[in-house]
Amino acid sequence: MGQFISSTPKEDNDMAYSVDKFFKTFKMESKIIPEDTIILIQSYLEKGDVQRTVSIINEALRDIESAPLNIAVTGETGSGKSSFINALRGIGHEEEGAARIGVTETTMRRTPYTHPKLPAVTIWDLPGLGSTNFPPQKYLEAMKFGEYDFFIIINSTRFKETDAHLAKVIRKMNKNFYFVRTRVDSDVDSLRRGTPSTFNRGRVLGDIQKDCLTQLRHAGVVDAQVFLVSNLDASDYDFPALETTLLRELPAHKRHVFIQCLPNITEAAIDRKRDSLKQKVWLEALKGGVLATIPFVGVVCDSDVEKLQETLTLYRSYFGLDDSSLEKMAKDLHVSVAQLKENLKSPRLLLVEKDESLGEKLLRYVEIFCSVNGGLLATGLYFRKIFYLQSYFLDTVVSDAKFLLRKKEVLKGTMGSGKA
Repeated sequence: MGQFISSTPKEDNDMAYSVDKFFKTFKMESKIIPEDTIILIQSYLEKGDVQRTVSIINEALRDIESAPLNIAVTGETGSGKSSFINALRGIGHEEEGAARIGVTETTMRRTPYTHPKLPAVTIWDLPGLGSTNFPPQKYLEAMKFGEYDFFIIINSTRFKETDAHLAKVIRKMNKNFYFVRTRVDSDVDSLRRGTPSTFNRGRVLGDIQKDCLTQLRHAGVVDAQVFLVSNLDASDYDFPALETTLLRELPAHKRHVFIQCLPNITEAAIDRKRDSLKQKVWLEALKGGVLATIPFVGVVCDSDVEKLQETLTLYRSYFGLDDSSLEKMAKDLHVSVAQLKENLKSPRLLLVEKDESLGEKLLRYVEIFCSVNGGLLATGLYFRKIFYLQSYFLDTVVSDAKFLLRKKEVLKGTMGSGKA
C-alpha cells in the first residue's frame, strides 16, 4: 500500500481530472500550490508517468513545508509596532518572547521575532527611517531590505514624508508594502465619548482612512493600501482584511506557513488553516494512493499510530488547542482548563475506551468520515487509511476551534457586562 498500481488511460485521465476539481474548490488566497505545479501534476498523471508525478508532488510538499517567511515591520518609536508584532504572532504583551511595548527605542538595529510555533516565520522590527540618522541608501543597506517578503509601514497618527519615501524605495525593489494605521480603537472611543449624539462609527473610520490616503497622495504615493487596526483586538477593524490581502499577494508556496502562523481570531481564519492543511494532506495521499477505491482493511500498525499522534498534536497546536494554549486562554478568561475542554472532542480522539480497541475506534472514525465526505470516494482515487483518519482529525480540531472561539466571545462578553 502507498504505491501506484498499473492503470488504464481512462483511470489516469480521471485522476488528473480529480486534481483539477479538488484545487478549484479553494479561493486564490488559500491555495498553497502554484498553478503551474498543479498543471504539471495533471499532465504527468494523464501520461501515466508515475515517477515524475511523485517527484513533482515531493517538490511541492518540500516547498510549502520549508519556505522561510520574513516580514518587515517598520515605523517610528511609539507608532505601535511592538503591539502589532505581538498581535501578528498571536501572543500577549506580557508573555515570554513578546516584543516590548511602551519603551524608548535604544537601538537602531533590526530586531528579529520568531513565531512561537513556526520557526520558519520571522517578523523583523525595523526602526523607522525618520527615527535614525541613516541617509536613505545607508538605511536600506543596514536594514538588509532585500531579505524581506513584504513590508508593513506603521503609524498611529499621520503618515509622513519619510513613510512615503520608504514606500517608493520598496516599490523600486519590486516588493509589496502595506500601510497600517494603529490605535484606531482609541480614536473611535474618544469620538464616541466626545460626540455621543452624532457619533457614527462607519463615518469615523471612513474619515480616518480618507485622511491617511490624502496624506500619502500629497507625498506622492497614489495607490496606497491603508488598513485600520486595533492591536488590542485583532478580530476587529481591518486586521482580517489585511490578512486576506497579504495572502492573496504572497507566492502560493509561502501561503501555507503564513496561514498557520496567523491567530485564530475569526471563523474565516480557522477555515483558511483547514483549507491549507487539507491541500497538504490531499497531496500526500495522492502521492501514496492507488487508482481504485477499496475498503478500509486491517488494523493500523505502530508507525501509523505514531504518525496519527504527531498529526493530531500538530493540528491542535496550529488551532490553539494544545495544552499550553488552553492554559493561557483559561487564565485570560478566568475559567478552568477543564471548563474549556468539557465540550472538546480532539483531546480524546486517541483515547481508548474499555469496551473498544484502538483499531475499532479508528475504523469507526473512517466510517464516519466516509459517510459525511462521500465525494472523496467518487473521485476514483484510493486514499490510504491514514488520509481518512488525518482528515477526520482535521475536521474535528476545526470544529473544536470554532466552538472555542464562540465560547471565548461569550465569556468575554460576560466579563465585559460584569464590569459595566
